[in-house]
Amino acid sequence: MNSSTPPAAADSLHSSVPRRNSKRPKYSRFTQQELPACKPILTPRWVISAFMLVTIVFVPIGLASLFASRDVVEIVDRYDAECAPTGSRSDRVRYIQSAADKTCNRTLSVPKHMKRPIYVYYQLDNFYQNHRRYVKSRSDQQLRSRSNEDDTSSCKPEDDANGRTIVPCGLVAWSMFNDTYSFFTNNNQQLPLNKRGISWKSDRDQKFGKDVFPKNFQNGTLIGGASLNESIPLSEQEDLIVWMRTAALPTFRKLYGKIEVDLEAGDTINVIMKNNYNTYSFNGKKKLVLSTSSWLGGKNNFIGIAYLAVGGLCFLLAITFTIIYLVKPRRLGDPSYLSWNRNPGGH
Repeated sequence: MNSSTPPAAADSLHSSVPRRNSKRPKYSRFTQQELPACKPILTPRWVISAFMLVTIVFVPIGLASLFASRDVVEIVDRYDAECAPTGSRSDRVRYIQSAADKTCNRTLSVPKHMKRPIYVYYQLDNFYQNHRRYVKSRSDQQLRSRSNEDDTSSCKPEDDANGRTIVPCGLVAWSMFNDTYSFFTNNNQQLPLNKRGISWKSDRDQKFGKDVFPKNFQNGTLIGGASLNESIPLSEQEDLIVWMRTAALPTFRKLYGKIEVDLEAGDTINVIMKNNYNTYSFNGKKKLVLSTSSWLGGKNNFIGIAYLAVGGLCFLLAITFTIIYLVKPRRLGDPSYLSWNRNPGGH
């Protein structure tokens, strides 16, 4: 085909030629990637400038993230091992499944000033809430509406007890965390713990019905975790709502409540807890976490380190390319010889 043939004539010529059982696709400028496009030439100056721009943007973000994370005050106390009586530590599973008193006293020291609200979390390690059978063992329809109370087909093995439907059904609700915490200051004054608003508003309004009440819950032969108040609708049982939002990783934290007063550096907090939840059967760990927050959220150094690493790497590449460009430069070829400049039509 002559290079002077107009594009419209070329299209009609290609479409009129018989294909003769050829596997060659029908010609079009779209499939052959001949449409007008931006084709920049990455000169050394452009590349170095791009790396420096990334450095200028990422390094300040990384520093700001690290400083914000550093300002977060966090107290972490693992208590599952210490709260098992000395005589029962050789058989902790038997102890946690017995009717013995599970009360445990812990003392926490405040390292720095903690500004309210102070978030109280419980942390579980080696608990796989993301297991497929566990995640699927629930009924969102039952949680949402009273008319779907008998929709328990996906809840096995916790779908019914003594021939009656369980509400809420499934392994997720059945295994709900049931340790409790009470906080006291040095002078034995109880710290108020706010448990309202600890769940997502969208969950309360859309996923848990106001007309759905617990029924026949934890009445089977094997008790999994916490019990629920049958006079309170599921939309107001926020501990359940928090627990039902399953975690993606085996180590996770869930919000237990909020302390609405400031704590000063050097203060001592006495915690009276009920060590009810069985993590000994699967070698899990339980931790109590008190944490403040920043504009970035809780303590998390990873974001800042990641931004600094990328910014630092781009800075090193920019310096390296600058040295190479100055010490041993290469002459840039004439862009007019590029195919798309010599033949803008692409054919």
